[in-house]
Amino acid sequence: MSRICITPRVEAGGMASFRLKFEAGLRARGVDVTYDLSAEVDATLVIAGTRHLLPLWQARRRGGRIAQRLDGINWVHRRRRTGLKHFLRAEYGNFVLSFIRANIANKIIYQSDFSRRWWEDWYGQPRIPSVTIHNGVDLKMYSPVGRDNISPYPPYRLLLVEASLGGGYDMGLDNAIALAEALQEQHSLPMELMVVGKITDEHRARVDTRCARSRVNIDWVGSVPRERIPEIDRSAHLFFSADLNAACPNAVIEALACGLPVAAFDTGALNELVLGDAGRLAPYGSDPWKIEPPDVPTLAASAAEILRNPLHFRQAARAQAESALGLDTMVDKYLKALLED
Repeated sequence: MSRICITPRVEAGGMASFRLKFEAGLRARGVDVTYDLSAEVDATLVIAGTRHLLPLWQARRRGGRIAQRLDGINWVHRRRRTGLKHFLRAEYGNFVLSFIRANIANKIIYQSDFSRRWWEDWYGQPRIPSVTIHNGVDLKMYSPVGRDNISPYPPYRLLLVEASLGGGYDMGLDNAIALAEALQEQHSLPMELMVVGKITDEHRARVDTRCARSRVNIDWVGSVPRERIPEIDRSAHLFFSADLNAACPNAVIEALACGLPVAAFDTGALNELVLGDAGRLAPYGSDPWKIEPPDVPTLAASAAEILRNPLHFRQAARAQAESALGLDTMVDKYLKALLED
């Protein structure tokens, strides 16, 4: 029986979700899982970074296989004021990630080709093997089953899902509102915006004031258990991916698996995930790295195309998830990367 160590760490959001899914996939294949870095294992997977640098270094010195799974790099704090605490935490995170990549790991698993190019551009190309493996979802849990109950009539629901809308990522919500307003005002498509994620009372009050003027209704759902996401995805007509330069957003993959088409600006790894008629990506229109204002009218025109031919795009979204973004496919690729030279 093979045995794999997954580094212990305090996780949040997508990292915890990945670990739970990956561990379940390993156990289903008869692979033993441990979090003990001193244990005898066939390979160790570092999910991004870890505070346990010394035990990890010792595992490498013993000749162990150490693979590091890399997402993107913290960057928004360098462009917007996010507070000193957030700035220091983001910079420390970048230091730990880059240190492990340069000095401890002997294989890198990037979540996307975009992520690979980003790391190599900012921190250079390490002299170790690397592979790209996109994230995956349980295609049974995340499925279109139940979408037949969605109303084909307006108002159309635009869905935004983010773990948190603070820390400099509030511009994603602003862009979602602007898209809903453009669809309603320029394309005569009555819209409502459903927002899933943590938001401060002050930020929410400011958004409510703005939307009262534009008559775009917002359904504030707040933070929800992950088990509710499939139901929420199936309730919507269109998914907006708000994160700029995202390395491999799980929320997008989950939406596609539920047959929910994606509309977003073409930044980050989205053009690796949203293929064909699984959705529409529009040029950002300016420099997303500088968080300049985007080209919302062009995106709205693309989103309107989806809303006017919903069945076709829903089927294409699910087909894309089935062809490339299933959990079993992801786990098998990770096992190959971890256990084979």
